[in-house]
Amino acid sequence: MSKLIINGPARLHGKVRISGSKNAALPIIAATLLTKGKNTLRNVPDITDIHDLLEIVEKLGAKVTFSGNTLEIDNSDINGKDPDSNLVRNIRASILLIGPLLARNKKVNISAPGGCFIGNRPLDDIFDLFEQFDTEIREEKDIYHFTVPELTGREITMRHMSVTATENAVMTAVLAKGKTVIRLAACEPHVQDLCKFLNKMGTKISGIGTNELVITGVNELKPCEYTIVSDEIEAATYIVAAAATNSEITLENIDTQTVEYSVFSKFKEAGVDLEIKKDSILVKKTFGIKPVKKIWTAPCPHFPTDLQAPFAVLMTQADGSTLIHETMFEGRLNYIKELRKMGANATILDPHRAVIVGPTPLFGKRITTLDLRAGATLIIAALVAKGESIVSQSEIIDRGYEGIVEKLQSLGADIRRV
Repeated sequence: MSKLIINGPARLHGKVRISGSKNAALPIIAATLLTKGKNTLRNVPDITDIHDLLEIVEKLGAKVTFSGNTLEIDNSDINGKDPDSNLVRNIRASILLIGPLLARNKKVNISAPGGCFIGNRPLDDIFDLFEQFDTEIREEKDIYHFTVPELTGREITMRHMSVTATENAVMTAVLAKGKTVIRLAACEPHVQDLCKFLNKMGTKISGIGTNELVITGVNELKPCEYTIVSDEIEAATYIVAAAATNSEITLENIDTQTVEYSVFSKFKEAGVDLEIKKDSILVKKTFGIKPVKKIWTAPCPHFPTDLQAPFAVLMTQADGSTLIHETMFEGRLNYIKELRKMGANATILDPHRAVIVGPTPLFGKRITTLDLRAGATLIIAALVAKGESIVSQSEIIDRGYEGIVEKLQSLGADIRRV
């Protein structure tokens, strides 16, 4: 257990390098299991979730070298064992192993995955997807057994626009015989990055960036070198931090073409002045945050659920009220209780809706990280607040933000880890 001690209010300045996307790197690491040979991945974030997933694939027989954000994975000796149950329970992304291992071995036995508690996240979408591939699924003592005699192309209609279900569907289809059509597919930037990676390995996926993907299966995929897309959620988190503290910073190593339009439009509505270039964003000092009437989360191209909590801190400094409608996870508003401790005028209406009224001064308090995105939210709140804040369980934040303490220190924040 670790804690962050933060003294505010902060004034940030300088440049910050945006890391590779956690949400893209995890499925791409899983997808390397579809090959026999060495893949080289660049711009991989050095975060806990990556290390947890790598530990699982190493136990499966992969040879892994990870240094300086470059990852080499050699899957020549994958031994057909099932993922280690104890390790799988540490990370939600372990669910991404089902598709590639089923495609490779025609069977996989895996326990229920772990991860942040942000509400009920049933596996129904995953089960339905594999059943459409004629996969036999049975549960025995908390272990799910997936078996398929042969994978053939199918017309798949997703139950919901689920990211992990779509990614599993794509990874299953690339080695299936014939053509697969996936309707109601998720189209987030990290889903697109997975598809581009698979195309580079030799498959044929069309419709990337839309809600209908067409995949022509191939007999074999070849290892390749690939650079992971930059993390749009991390980038937006630093934009919020700068805007909420009336600071000016520059974000580097960010492919702005991959940032969802809904994100930029909400910053514009809030009065945040951004100078957007191809590979950088200048966040200018913001005087007078405007309230965004409604933050409504939904699958891409709508406002991402992962950014809902950080954006809420910005709204505590806006002159007016904001309705937050979290449509995807009923446990994702719990951070509001921590913001209230710091003086925020915020009210949880029900498990999916909250109202924030600003502007309100925030004050340093002892607060607790409840999940990954809530943790980043509380760091921003502590940068805004007057006095000392102590953020406990901060190791959760390391699951998705590379070197967040060091990056903020380089921007002038008074933050340290205990």
